[in-house]
Amino acid sequence: MRDDELNEAFELGRTCALAAECGRDLRRCAEMYSGLFPAAAFDAQCYNTLALTTAFSAPWASAGRLQVVSRAALWVMAVDRLVNHTASTREQVDRLVRECLSVADGAVPRSAATRFLADLRDELATVREFGELRWLWRGQLARMLAGLVRAWVWRDTNAVPTLERYLDNADSRGSCFVDVSHWIYTADRWARTHLEELRDVSRLVQRYLHLLGDVASYRKDVSWGDLNVLSLGVSGAEVSEVMAGLAREAADLIEPVRERSPRTAIYLRRQIGFTAGINGISDFDRTA
Repeated sequence: MRDDELNEAFELGRTCALAAECGRDLRRCAEMYSGLFPAAAFDAQCYNTLALTTAFSAPWASAGRLQVVSRAALWVMAVDRLVNHTASTREQVDRLVRECLSVADGAVPRSAATRFLADLRDELATVREFGELRWLWRGQLARMLAGLVRAWVWRDTNAVPTLERYLDNADSRGSCFVDVSHWIYTADRWARTHLEELRDVSRLVQRYLHLLGDVASYRKDVSWGDLNVLSLGVSGAEVSEVMAGLAREAADLIEPVRERSPRTAIYLRRQIGFTAGINGISDFDRTA
């Protein structure tokens, strides 16, 4: 075996070991918040996929440095379930949003979901820069929650948004909130001082992931009655074209970041490439 092949194999093995460690942390984390992660919705594949995505997006980091990004992603999944599959009234949705924003501002949590969020908040507070970046983190949290509420209303009223409006609501996907949390916790100095700029890039990547997630989960969404881009009256070819355009636009914005913060750029590019790969989306037109 050549040295380059040996090194590549070593790195792949190391990243898989990192994913396994991240997966163990996620399972321990889920056990801490009773009732928030029922086995029917959060099976072994769910934790494994999230752990692999975390590890392969930033394989240079330790599991400890990745705990905020993986736990934030897990929290987003839990809140998404509470809004889309547990809440039956707008009042319940609005109450959850108010409690989450109140906890983000420092209030004492009253539920498993807000206790998880408070723990994330407190862990981020161990980073000195969180004090000056908290407004950005809280703002992106508010965007995500507003997106979830809007999606809930669309489903509750049987509304069919246009593709443009649907994409504009991509904050409901929550990946930008996860990215912001991750960067506050682990990013280099340049990234932290340019976090608002990076959030704009992250939100573009999020639009791509919003569509990609729908393509990957189309059958499940239909069976559960969830809103999905392929149920909006647009063709698979149109969605595929939009995704390709978003990927190109994101690549153009990510490239200048590479000169200043190479690992941040790699992380963003892998958000697109690895997520597509792990979902088996290589030729969207065949899956639509």
